[in-house]
Amino acid sequence: MLRLVLSLALLDPAAVAEVSQGDVADPHILTPHGDRLGYAPVPRPYVGPRRLTGVLLGTDPVSNRDVQCGGTVINSRSRSLVLTAAHCIYRDGRMLKRLTFLPAFDRGRPPLGAWQAVDAWVPPRWRHQPYSADLLPYDVGLVGVARGDKPLEAVTGRGLRAMPTRRGTALRGLELLGYPVGRRYPGTSLYRCVGDTVEAVKQGPGLMVTHNCHAAAGGSGGPALYGGAVAGVVSSSSPMKDAQGYTVLTRLGTRPFQELLARADREMRLRRPG
Repeated sequence: MLRLVLSLALLDPAAVAEVSQGDVADPHILTPHGDRLGYAPVPRPYVGPRRLTGVLLGTDPVSNRDVQCGGTVINSRSRSLVLTAAHCIYRDGRMLKRLTFLPAFDRGRPPLGAWQAVDAWVPPRWRHQPYSADLLPYDVGLVGVARGDKPLEAVTGRGLRAMPTRRGTALRGLELLGYPVGRRYPGTSLYRCVGDTVEAVKQGPGLMVTHNCHAAAGGSGGPALYGGAVAGVVSSSSPMKDAQGYTVLTRLGTRPFQELLARADREMRLRRPG
């Protein structure tokens, strides 16, 4: 089992210029036409789950630095929830300002509109504990969005089903989606990477890790798709200078996530007018 103690990087676009891009070993690249990190552009037009994926933008309230992550529409009764990573919502105990979701974002344009956050939810320990690798199994969050009277899913189509997996479950052929930012990536187009996962830790709810994809900055919060459902979100990666890079995925099959989803859905339904 991989020990996720050191050598992990939260995927912050602000850190892109500090290190050169690394590599996934060539035999590990499963994505057709995948680059050195295992990623390839998603063909246009974006349809199905790719249409549900987009960019989540926010601003750190202290540094005033803009933050870009990925997110995807997750199916709920409120029809207005976006799944992402917890660190894309909270940084050092502070919620980001001006959170906005742009589904199906492409070439700098939001064809399905800009959806403002009205609320957000992360596991309590993410808000109250200092960052450590022990928090990675809880690096998942939800954003409730609104734009006029229509729910989000009325525009994007039905959100993805959350796929429950238990600690120790290995999945083959996941598709990671995101909007990487860096020297080779514009941050405005959707990329994909195909990966097989293994268990990463022995304790707690567990984590998935893939050595077939080496997520770049901006990739946090993007979905890991399996069989038409979302099995996890991109949480972190080894540093980009690591020539044997890997990506860590927070799974959705844990009780903390199920409780978080139920709470967020309930509170968003209460916000409905009338």
